[in-house]
Amino acid sequence: MNSRLISYLFKTKAIRVCPGDKPFWYTSGKIGPYYVNTHFLFGGEEAANDFLKQIDQQKEDIMACSHQFFRTVLEHYEQNEVFRGTIDAMAAYAKEKLPMDEVDYISGGERRDWFFSFMMSHLFKKPHITLFKDGQAVLYEKEKSRPIDDLKGASVLHIADLITTASSYERAWVPAINKLNGNMKWSLVVVDRLQGGAQILEGLGVASHNLVAIDEAVFTKACQEGYISEEQLKLVLDYMKDADVSMAAFIKQNPGFLKDALRKGGKEAERANLMLQSNFYGVRELID
Repeated sequence: MNSRLISYLFKTKAIRVCPGDKPFWYTSGKIGPYYVNTHFLFGGEEAANDFLKQIDQQKEDIMACSHQFFRTVLEHYEQNEVFRGTIDAMAAYAKEKLPMDEVDYISGGERRDWFFSFMMSHLFKKPHITLFKDGQAVLYEKEKSRPIDDLKGASVLHIADLITTASSYERAWVPAINKLNGNMKWSLVVVDRLQGGAQILEGLGVASHNLVAIDEAVFTKACQEGYISEEQLKLVLDYMKDADVSMAAFIKQNPGFLKDALRKGGKEAERANLMLQSNFYGVRELID
């Protein structure tokens, strides 16, 4: 099943690796060889973006939107093989690795968690806690929503698309459940980027689980299956060993990369200027 999920991730471009000579610009002003957009497992980028648009249009009506979102994901689950396979893999993992009989509620946070949390709630027949970025929470059960203010110490499993540094958990989701007098005991995500999120969750008293950890084996398997080239694999593996050292070496070997980005304008130039201002990789010396 892990092999199948890796295939899904690359087929849908949920994991996208750059050409060997063109790292991606990240919003931080740094560069790197891959993106992870786990919500593309909804059936591809177009389907995922369509659902995000629906969420943005409907989320303000907090008492009605959970049902609308649930109907969308249920329909997609029934029609899309990749999304159904992903959800079924998540459900199988939960049955095997988690004490689902001890789970009282399943929660999911705005926005990408909802791609996965509503279906897990449905399959396990657990009430769904719809969490919003502003701290509001709605209980969705038996296709109806109602306010909730006290979970009376109940145990919660949080379902999410991705964990990196667990900042959303730390800032929003765990405090929201605590405020409701609940106890978030477990987190299950599709992808763990292995950037310290599991350790942060442990400190919050939350057991961290994932279907796929983004490590060297994932990209090696992708190369073996023909999804990425040997050149792309080398760039990724170097980055995983030491991100800053590998990207500094790339910039030094390709001085025109930064200059081209500065000339282009738009977001790429904004991020290139941020790199300069922050002096990531010692780039000021290269420009001077």
